[in-house]
Amino acid sequence: MAKPPLFHLKKHLHIFRCPSCLKDDLLVNQRKSGVVCKDCGQFFPVSDGIPQFFLPNDWDQDKRRDVTAAVKAFYEETPFPNYEKLETAGDLIAKAERGIFAHMLNEQVPFNTRILEVGCGTGQLTNFLGIPHRFVFGTDMCLNSLRLANGFKVKNSLERVGFYQMNLFRPVFKEESFHLVICNGVLHHTSDPLAGFQSIARLVKKGGFILIGLYNRLGRLITDSRRILFRISHDRWLFLDRRLRAQEVGQVRKLTWFRDQYQHPHESKHTIGEVLGWFKENGFEFYSGIPSPTLSDRFNRDFELFRKHPAGRWPSHLLSQLELMFRGGKEGGFFIMIGRRIN
Repeated sequence: MAKPPLFHLKKHLHIFRCPSCLKDDLLVNQRKSGVVCKDCGQFFPVSDGIPQFFLPNDWDQDKRRDVTAAVKAFYEETPFPNYEKLETAGDLIAKAERGIFAHMLNEQVPFNTRILEVGCGTGQLTNFLGIPHRFVFGTDMCLNSLRLANGFKVKNSLERVGFYQMNLFRPVFKEESFHLVICNGVLHHTSDPLAGFQSIARLVKKGGFILIGLYNRLGRLITDSRRILFRISHDRWLFLDRRLRAQEVGQVRKLTWFRDQYQHPHESKHTIGEVLGWFKENGFEFYSGIPSPTLSDRFNRDFELFRKHPAGRWPSHLLSQLELMFRGGKEGGFFIMIGRRIN
């Protein structure tokens, strides 16, 4: 029997808090199809089974430019990635198994783990990790993306998965609620990546892990060069990107990849050393990276993501990032860092 739309929220209500007043006295109101904070009275509607906890940033606009609205509008128009040719949980498993990263996460993250994916987009990783016995929460600011995610979840009866509209700078969860927080390809599309990291890092339990994926300053140079060439050629040289010329990739996936990589309204670039600094300043120790900060520590299917690896020093960081660039920007000059919370 299918569970009611707010079953996941009600089951885990003890880890939620109001993103407006930060109190934890939320009440699910089935009659009005929403959630209300009993302390401040803020009402959060539910649309298509998705609680809308998103609140805009309350920053001083004189100090920093807020790109949230522009990025939100971009992804509302072009949700990424799409569910082209993915109908069942089996389809999603087969797709994940063809790659390395999702397969490794599934093999190495224990069952009964509580996981948060911040900026889950259309929720493919969230849904995949929730197929085994894990409790997975997917959040994004774009309702159209979340509708695709939740539609797949409902169709395949993934009852341990829940999707929520949320601003990562104003989380709807209590601090130290998750064993693993994943934020892959998100922070570099925000106005303040460090502040975004600090916001979601507070949600990790002591001894838990955070995984973040960012564009690399050197690794992204190939993609930046292509962007210029595409602009000059009026998009006639798209064959320079191997995904855009691949016969096995559908047209919808090609379009979403092209828009995400070459037409995004905002992105920033970062380095291994910079993220190591984020970890150290916020009570995390480095555990692993893709690519590894030390070239002697090679990445393959047997690589242990949650075992402590050496962080290396700046010469090895430079070589690792140069290798990322010379690989031709295969994944858009993207790198991943995993840290464990120690205090």
